[in-house]
Amino acid sequence: MTARTRREATSIYGVGAVTGYGWGSKLLWEGLVTGESAVRLTPGYGSHFDTDQIYVSRIPEGGNPSDGSSRYIRAMASVAREAIEDALSRGWRPGPVVGFIHATAIGEVDLWKDFYALHAGQGERSRKQYLELLPSTSASNVMQEHGFHGPCMGVNAMCASASSALLTAKMWLEAGVATDVVVVDSDISATPEHVRNMHDLGVTIVDTDGPTSCRPFSPSSRGFNFGEASVGFVVSRGTSSAYATILGGAMSNDAYHVVSVAPDHLDIKRCVTTALADAGIGSADIAYLNAHATGTKQCDAAETDVLDSLLPRADAYGTKPMTGHCLGASAAVELAIACMSYQDGMIPAPSAAVDAHPRLMDGPAARRPGPTLKLALGMGGHNGALVLDEP
Repeated sequence: MTARTRREATSIYGVGAVTGYGWGSKLLWEGLVTGESAVRLTPGYGSHFDTDQIYVSRIPEGGNPSDGSSRYIRAMASVAREAIEDALSRGWRPGPVVGFIHATAIGEVDLWKDFYALHAGQGERSRKQYLELLPSTSASNVMQEHGFHGPCMGVNAMCASASSALLTAKMWLEAGVATDVVVVDSDISATPEHVRNMHDLGVTIVDTDGPTSCRPFSPSSRGFNFGEASVGFVVSRGTSSAYATILGGAMSNDAYHVVSVAPDHLDIKRCVTTALADAGIGSADIAYLNAHATGTKQCDAAETDVLDSLLPRADAYGTKPMTGHCLGASAAVELAIACMSYQDGMIPAPSAAVDAHPRLMDGPAARRPGPTLKLALGMGGHNGALVLDEP
């Protein structure tokens, strides 16, 4: 591997997750390892579809009611708390300036829906209930609970939001803006209205389960099932006891279409090569492509191009058949999985379709040494690439 001279490394020290598997990163990992998909029959969608037999990966009710009245607010607080407690248990100690970045694509959904329904019926919410609608409130609650006084802001890059947020955290640390950064990425928007509209766009599958619908890098794939998630990370300097080190990364935009991927894939590939250059490694050094892997034709074509033209020895894996596509939080879920794979020594890859790309992993396997490239492709042309390695 090419040696790189750089300042103290930026690393991920803590992970927290709430997904369709339940509340906690342990449930996410156990579900993947056992091969159980979190995409399940979920009642309550019949008024927006011809049937109530709809498959989504939805976060169950849970969390601490004192954190707030919606799953979104409670999940944000929960994953921040879990990531911080996880990092502290691994020896991390916060510095004097801890920042907070909240990444999302859609934001609070349930409470806004209730808000408009109440006003349509001439009802009213209390001032406290109204404040829960605002994105600043959840972030402020995290800062107050943990006594953080660093910079606090939001990031939205659609399905590449987590990559953008972690790169922003890395830049804050390198610039001395913060001593540590807590990053939370949430998208809890699997309401019947949102699922119906994504279905009408032609990409979300609702009538079959995850492994049947979503077969990444395979011509037999139909697309993806909708998912929800909230994921937290603690990002700091050094490498001792960290899950993984962020070697480098990059962001770009196709500037092509609000939904479609530019067919030449030039900006996606530029994002990858820029990330590799920032990490100070060659393309042949990458051991794994942690793919966006939506199972859609456009995404499969783009990532197949990246795999075949830029990554000569990487094995690919994508976990959306198991977790669903968690939209703005999808890359965060997959980055959390990559972090835990460095700790556990195993890649929890789903089973591959028989006609999948020959370098797509087929089921869980021991992780071989080498960096992981996480690629995220978001609606609106957002591209994000992060290079991770073991500390």
